Amino acid sequence: MKISVLTLFPDMFGALSYSMIGRAQASGIVAIDAVDIRAYTADKHGKCDDIPYGGGAGMVMTPQPIVDCVRAVDPDKRARRIFMSPRGRRLTTGVAQELAREKELLFLCGHYEGVDERALEICGFEELSVGDYVLTGGELAAMVTIDALLRFVPGVLGCEESAMTESFSDGMLEYPQYTRPAIFEGLAVPEVLLSGHHANIEKWRRAKSEEITRAARPDLLKDDN
Repeated sequence: MKISVLTLFPDMFGALSYSMIGRAQASGIVAIDAVDIRAYTADKHGKCDDIPYGGGAGMVMTPQPIVDCVRAVDPDKRARRIFMSPRGRRLTTGVAQELAREKELLFLCGHYEGVDERALEICGFEELSVGDYVLTGGELAAMVTIDALLRFVPGVLGCEESAMTESFSDGMLEYPQYTRPAIFEGLAVPEVLLSGHHANIEKWRRAKSEEITRAARPDLLKDDN
């Protein structure tokens, strides 16, 4: 998979060089390229933003550097183009799985007060949100999205089963996890997990998942009526 990220702050994406995603890049499973939009501006001072028409606080990213950057990075329009935006559809496990099936993705990270709408229209971006809150830029949102989707790309996780058993994979939050020692500061691992009885363990895990989901995120449970 090839992932291009268009941003004013490419150094931020060094965070994706660690852990499983770093290993996936080193092994060639995925190639992530953070591209500096500023390198494509025609402004002699290197500006990529200007004051908004109609007034208002802050600055808006200008269309020219973005459009030229997109055309340089994806000239054949092979990549699915995504703009991280609070007005986009919500990132979910299902969306992450959908994106994981793409061969090429191109993310645009906005900054300041936003991006000139014409850049989005000309380049054909779809919009994606990581939640109902505002960040200083789209970089962290893009990294969250990339991390979430790459977990569903074969070979990225050391254990492919992990992606299928985590929170939200079956519509519920994950059950509690335990490891050695069996007793820590007076707290013992539930006896069923030490029994070796796989059917009982699965039953316990399912019950705990439902219990936790009902308490913390009842909206995830289907209506029983």
